Amino acid sequence: MHEAQAHTGPTAVPPQASCGFYLLHRDDGFALHMSASQEHLHQMRAVVFKTVAGAGIGEEIAESARLVASELVGNVVRLCGPWAPVVVQVHPHEDHVLVQVHDPEPAALPERRDQAPDSAEAEAGRGLWILDALAPGWTVKPTPVGKQITCTLPAPALVSV
Repeated sequence: MHEAQAHTGPTAVPPQASCGFYLLHRDDGFALHMSASQEHLHQMRAVVFKTVAGAGIGEEIAESARLVASELVGNVVRLCGPWAPVVVQVHPHEDHVLVQVHDPEPAALPERRDQAPDSAEAEAGRGLWILDALAPGWTVKPTPVGKQITCTLPAPALVSV
């Protein structure tokens, strides 16, 4: 059997691990490996907000990053089903926040619906409009084990006092 090894990375915060949830803090944000469940989604949303707001970027951008990450993980659940493996990475920088979500389904690409985002008949399908508004220029790229969606949210420069 393998012995557990202590985390010896550059950050002083040890990984947070539970069944289906592995959070690795990094100097420039975090990487979260999780099974897409309601409980893990709530935990992920809290970590995104705390990480971005804690970087001094502001609560408005932290809320936007939380919304973007939540929409992307919600899409994974719709495409792959509950408990699908997801990797969420968030990296706050001085002038932007990078949000990346990796899922195991390379062929299921985001598609816009024919209805406008403000249509009263639309019951779903507003997620891509949200991404366009908060992270213009978001990208999708295939990876050897699925696909990764990358969103860059512009953030105001930090104000020195």
